[in-house]
This record gives sequence, C-alpha cells and structure tokens, in this order.
Amino acid sequence: MTAGVVAAGLLSGPAANARPAPEPSSTTMSVKSPPGGANVRVLIFHGSAAAGEESPVVNAGIEAIEKLGLSGPADQRYQVTATGDASVFTDGTRLGRFNAIVFLTGGGDILDPEQEAGLEAYMEAGGGFVGIHDAARAEPYSDWFTGLVGARPAASSPTTVQRATVEVGDRQHPATKDLPVQWKRPDRWLNWAKNPSGEVHTVARVRESTYQPGASANGWDHPISWCRDYDGGRSFYTGMGGTVSSYDETDFRAHLRGALLWTTRLVRADCRATINANYKAERLTQPNQPGQNDQIGEPHGLVTAPDGRVLYIGRGGADSSQPVVTDWNSPDIGKGRGEIHVYDPKTRKVTLAGALTVFGNKGGGDELVKVEEGLLGIELDPRFAQNGWVYLHYTPHSGLDRDKRMAQRRVSRFTFDLAANRLDVGSEKVLLQWPVQVHSCCHSGGGMAWDSRGNLYIATGDNNSSGFSGGYSGNNPQPHYKGVSFADARRTAGNTNNLNGKILRIHPEPDGTYTLPDGNLFTGRETEEGGGKTRGEIYVMGVRNPARIFVDRQTDALYAGWVGPDASAPSTTWGPAKYDTFAVITKASNRGWPYCMGNKQPYRDRNLPDPTQPLGWYDCDHPKNESPNNDGLVNLPPVTGNNIWYSPQGGAPDYPRDADGVPSYKQQEATYLLPWLKGGGQAAMNGPVYRYDTASATSEVRWPSYWDGKWFVGDFYDADQPRNAVITDPKNHGDGGLPVHSESLKKIVPIGNDGIRNLMDWKFGPDGALYVLDYGRGFFTSDAKSALWRVTYTGGGPTPAAGQLARGTR
Repeated sequence: MTAGVVAAGLLSGPAANARPAPEPSSTTMSVKSPPGGANVRVLIFHGSAAAGEESPVVNAGIEAIEKLGLSGPADQRYQVTATGDASVFTDGTRLGRFNAIVFLTGGGDILDPEQEAGLEAYMEAGGGFVGIHDAARAEPYSDWFTGLVGARPAASSPTTVQRATVEVGDRQHPATKDLPVQWKRPDRWLNWAKNPSGEVHTVARVRESTYQPGASANGWDHPISWCRDYDGGRSFYTGMGGTVSSYDETDFRAHLRGALLWTTRLVRADCRATINANYKAERLTQPNQPGQNDQIGEPHGLVTAPDGRVLYIGRGGADSSQPVVTDWNSPDIGKGRGEIHVYDPKTRKVTLAGALTVFGNKGGGDELVKVEEGLLGIELDPRFAQNGWVYLHYTPHSGLDRDKRMAQRRVSRFTFDLAANRLDVGSEKVLLQWPVQVHSCCHSGGGMAWDSRGNLYIATGDNNSSGFSGGYSGNNPQPHYKGVSFADARRTAGNTNNLNGKILRIHPEPDGTYTLPDGNLFTGRETEEGGGKTRGEIYVMGVRNPARIFVDRQTDALYAGWVGPDASAPSTTWGPAKYDTFAVITKASNRGWPYCMGNKQPYRDRNLPDPTQPLGWYDCDHPKNESPNNDGLVNLPPVTGNNIWYSPQGGAPDYPRDADGVPSYKQQEATYLLPWLKGGGQAAMNGPVYRYDTASATSEVRWPSYWDGKWFVGDFYDADQPRNAVITDPKNHGDGGLPVHSESLKKIVPIGNDGIRNLMDWKFGPDGALYVLDYGRGFFTSDAKSALWRVTYTGGGPTPAAGQLARGTR
C-alpha cells in the first residue's frame, strides 16, 4: 500500500515538514478536497495482545473521547469510530478518512508487518496519532513505533494508583493551556527506560517528590505528556489515563481534547520548542590577537541595542601576557582597562568602542591580593536610539586612595556615537558614587536594569571578604584596615546607611542627576534612632554579590541572583552552608544577608571581644544590626524569604525547626525542596525573563513563544549547577514562593569546555535570539575561550501549516 492511498481524505498537499511521499501509482485514489472533508473523524484503536475481556479503562476512554467529539464549538467537533480490528491499517481507503488515530490499547505486539506499514504510510501522509498510557507498550519490537510514542516504559513501574502533582510547563499547547500549572491527580505513573526530554516536546512532567516512583524513577525531569512532528504527521502521547476515573476528570478530558484538536488538524500548535536539535549555538567572536583585547576583554556583562548591536564589557583584566601590578607602593597598583566592545550582526564584526582606566586589573594570589573591582555593568538609556546614552557602573583608578586602600565606585552616563561605534569617554556625567574598601577582595556586584517607568536598578556587592567567618555569615567585626572593616557584612549589606550589598533604584534625569522614586525601602529622611541613618537609593538590602539582575518590563518585577558564602556544609553552631540565591522581588525588601538566607534560615551572631564565640541566633522577622561597624539603623526591616537557594548538597535545603523557629542544620535531616538543583563550586548568574515579541515576526532566529514568561536562572559553572527555565506563581513569588516548574537548558545553551562553560551574562536581543557571554577558563584574564555567543531557534513555526487545517462538523 502506498502513502498516496492513505492520503486520500487527509490532505490536499504535503503536510508541514512531511517526508516526501512516494509518487502515487496510476491505481491510487485522488486526494479529496477540501482538507479533512466536511467532517473530521477520529479512529480509536483498542486492539490488544492480551486475551480476555475488554479493559474497563478502554471502555471509559472510548466513552470520554466520543463525548468530547460532540462538545465544544461546532467547528471543533469530530466523529468517532472505535475498533479492535487491526486490519483497518491495511485498508488505505478507510484509514485515509480519519484525521487522527488514538491508540487506547493494553500494548503488546498487536500489528503485523503489513499493518504497521499501513500506519507508517498514514503518518507519512500527514496523519495524527494520540497514544494513551499503555500505548507505549505496543509494538515492543518496532523502532519506528518507539519513535512514534517517544519512549518506552521501564521494566518496572509502580502499579498502584497514586496521587501526584503534574507540572504543566507548556502554557500554550491546546492540551495544556487551560490546566493548572500544578495539577494534582491520581493515576498509575509510568517510568521510562530512556528519558525522551530533548527529543520530544514535553508539555507536562510528574513531580516524583509527590509520590513513590520506585526503583526505576527518572528523577526531577520525569516527562508524562509530550508531542512531536513525526515522519510527516503529528504525534501526541500521554502517560496518564491508566485508570477508569481519569476519564471522568474535567481536566484530563480537556487534556485529551487539546491533544485531539492538534492531531486532527483542527488547530495549530508548536511541538518543536524544546527539542534540542532545533537550537543552534554559534560563537560570534574570535580569540583575541596576542597581547590585544581586540575581540573581547575579561567578560563581565552585555546589553543589546534596539538595532540588534550587542555592547559588552570587560572588567579590567587582560590576557596572561599582560603584567598585573599588585604592589601597593606603585601608583599603578591595580590599573586596568575596562573595555566596551560592540558586535554588529549586520557586518558580523567587532569594534572596540572605548575603554576606561579602572582599578580592577589586580588578580590572582591570596585574599589580600586579588580584587573584583573594575568595569562592572552596562545599560543603555531607554531612548538610546535617539540620544546614544550609555550608563556604566565602574571603579575609576583615579579615585584610588593607596594609603587607606579605598576607592570610589560610580555610575556614570556617557554618550555613544551610533554611527561610528565609539564611546565618548569625555562626555561622562557622574550620577552616583560611593566609597568601597579595596584592601581585601571581594563582591562588587555590577548588574543594572531599567523598569518601564524609567527607573534604573543598580546591583552592588557587599564589599566584604570571603574569609574570617569560616565560610558562614561573613559577620566578623574584628579585621580592619586603618579603621575600615573588611570582614563584617553588617557594615555593608546589613547596614541601612551604606550602598554596598544592595540593589539601588534611582530615576536618572536628563541633566545627569537623579531623583528618588516612591516605594524604595527608605526615604533617606527616617528620624528613628536619631536620623541620618538611611539611604533613599536603597530598594533592596541584604544581598551578598548580585552580579546579574533583570527587570521584566511587562510586570516591573525585579529578578536577581547572588553568590553565597563558602561553607561547604551546614553547621549546628553557625548555620546554613553556602546558599547561592535567586529571587523575584516585587517590592522593596530586606533579603537577609548576613543574618538569614534561603527561606529565612538564620545565622548565629558574633561580636567583640571574641568573634570566635557564637552568640544568639538572628531573628529573621526582627533582625538587629548590633555590629560596632554599623552606622545605620539597629532595627532592620524583616527578612523576606527567597525563591531559589542551593547548596553543594542540593536544591533548597530545609530542616526541622525548634520552638523558636531555628533549623536543626543536621545534614541527615535535610529535605531538598527543589531537586532539580545542586551546587558545589557555584556562582549564581541570573538571567532574563523571555518575552515573545510578535512585532519581530520576520526574525528567523527568535525563540518560540513557548518560552514566554519563563525565567532563566543559571550558574557560572556548568557541572551540576543550574541552567534552567522556571515558572513561578505570581500569587506568591514576591514573598519567596518556590518555583512551580523547571526544565533544563543545558542541551540548548550548551555546556562543556567547547561550549558555554563559564556563563557570565545572558540576554535576549530584539531579534529574539539569546546572546551569552562565556567568561573563559581563567580568572581575572581573558583567554581563547572568552567569547560572545548567540543561541538561535531553527525549528520553524507551529504545525500543521495554515493551509492544511481541517474543518470540523458544521
């Protein structure tokens, strides 16, 4: 039987992305018009290799699908035929009348070779397939059928009915768009012999922490429903539907109905958006010429312009051949070049647009030698295309006090020549500056972002040492250099009168000044405790080292990530291990450092005269700054819990708490609330929230709308650390609510030594492509792996093609 026979009544032309069908012979039937005929028909096949009476699940499924075909809008209805006779697959005339075939079968070897060939020809001609639950067990010896259903059950799967939570990650497919993101329901949950993620488009996953998956569990990424364009047709499979009661559920029926709408060609849908092969990662920059930073400096941030150009900055380090001055007696101590490069996608060329002389090329060595200052952040004015204004966050070398080992950090506005790709370094207008200690490394932060109201957000690190507290709270008041503490984050991040360890929010004005928007954490005029103890620029306090921030201008929610301390394990004496953190921030708040981390897990206080002796646990709801290095308020705003935190042991560790709310911090008692996360060597790098721009319809590289509204979170490192897209619940994400869904991006934004191994920044451009900076393989330098990358989508649009949509019953 040729594909031409089966095509009769299916299509008036080849299906979208169909494999070319054989030329019809003179005996084949002509294709009917219009596509789908006057009616849409669904065939339910329930043949089984098992002897005995029909399964009650089959009968329930047939009844439900028949009712679905008679419901809904008139132009989305269909007729149903049910059969257990596999000879239908060798009757090309009859089979070609059906827009979709549903396999509602108990599995087994149910088709002979000729019958399977008929099913193959049906799919090649643009047919639709829906597999339900045990359909994944059918045709066990057929590789083609394995591809059709997408995966095979593991040798052992749970057999009992269990209630579990399904994470519905696709918010647009007709099979899932109307379902709750967290869908709680009972079923028999199948495990997979091979996880199909990345080869199929997963629309829903089952959360294994909510039931007992057994020894063959798939882990946090456990697909349960998926689809794909397969062999010229459309295939949808769900591992749900293993119980009679499933077919009485309103939501499960909606799930089936949406699957049938797509497979019958009544509606279009995208089943390609998460298939790894549909993405292309391309390195845009070449390695620098020896001794030059002609392509890229020490990567530290990027921003995209409205015309598609990418501006990216180098912190201050050069390649390893360049001398690094670390002698404090030298006037050139730490002198470096903070560089701004421009990549033009039209010419595919890089221009060095300008450079600032910064304090920041001082690297390597021990705690008191390296430094993270330099050129730290870049943003473009919202009217950049008209005024050419660029905002830079940096530490000028000219402000260095070598005696006290202090510098002045600043945010300045510069003018960029749009035609010549040149930054006018003489056009600087300093908006804001503040002192930072540079005797001891580290934590400079640097990211910046705009909201829809023209407010500029500036992320600053806590300007504090990583040492002297055993890798825990960073609150040792003792170490200082000439009176300035460098190991007590209560002087900075926990201080209401200090701009370090914060996310600032200001409103730049055209004259180069700024005003303060309403709604910041302080006004700067608070009179409690004597007045003069707050800064009105502070929007968020209590962050350690926020390298990257992002504002979703559709909601004006602020997304931030910051690097945690260094303790590799929790301590019953001092508190939690290192927690790298991500947070959705919807209002001014205190995010805890150095008093509390994670979901309000406190550290132990310490103070003079003996900082090695622990004092009481901090109260996250009523934190007090009683450090001798504090010049701000003693009574601080309450701590808001954070959405994502992870340690070397796993994602979102939580512990039993005593009557005072203090966790046990016993590692053996930990519960990991986000199993998709794990750390080790870790450095959180917050990413964007993707917004699909319908105005960029001509872009051939933009990511599909499937990703719209998803938040990208990642880590500098690429081993066990995250590189994920997550969904949060707007009802509670501003108060620290956990993400409700996550999916890995590691095969799309590729990891590995020859991929994007050291993620430094990532943002979407106006073309809808993802631009990514790879830091390189050293520290405080640029090297041959330092690069700007672009990740584009190549999978095409929704299917079927618009001209191949079927017409339902009128």
